[in-house]
Amino acid sequence: MNRRTVLTLASAAAVGALAARADAQQPASPKSASPGAVPKPKQTTLGLYMTPREAAEAMAKDGARTLFVDVRTRAEMMFTGWAPLIDGNVPFVEVTEFWDWDDKENRYKLEPNATFSQDVGRLLAAKGLSKTDRVILMCRSGDRSARAADKLAEAGYTQVYSQYEGFEGDLSAAGHRDVNGWRNAGLPWSFKPDKAKFYLGIGG
Repeated sequence: MNRRTVLTLASAAAVGALAARADAQQPASPKSASPGAVPKPKQTTLGLYMTPREAAEAMAKDGARTLFVDVRTRAEMMFTGWAPLIDGNVPFVEVTEFWDWDDKENRYKLEPNATFSQDVGRLLAAKGLSKTDRVILMCRSGDRSARAADKLAEAGYTQVYSQYEGFEGDLSAAGHRDVNGWRNAGLPWSFKPDKAKFYLGIGG
């Protein structure tokens, strides 16, 4: 049995365990995190949050009535991995067309995705859901998903949860993203892209 087979079996077992656990519990409740548990930059106007495990359990329990969106850039999805449990990727911001450098932030410049709300709306409609149904957003560490949640709230969405630890998690004192987050929670993730769930631009 090779390493890839072992990882695949482990991921399948993890999803099965989450489904079994979710069946024995009620769906994750609004404001499951206490206000003090969510740092201010990660707080949203709706005040709805989930941990990685709560998001996974919500999808296992009630995925047909929940939209799970990764709002990271396409490069992040490609090179740092992604969670197969998501319904799709809609970047909240993206690097500029020519990868311009931002001296103030000491990184490549990022620009807002002008069609973010509409793109999420297309995923919502494709799943047969409305703006009053539950939406879960995930970014790298929880800051961006909070801003994205506020953007959707402005557009009339009423149940937008921010997965406030993100996919990679927060930085440790050593500068590594190994404190929390989806990957560090032992939840299913992959490096292998899936065109059906990766963002292809407007309408994609």
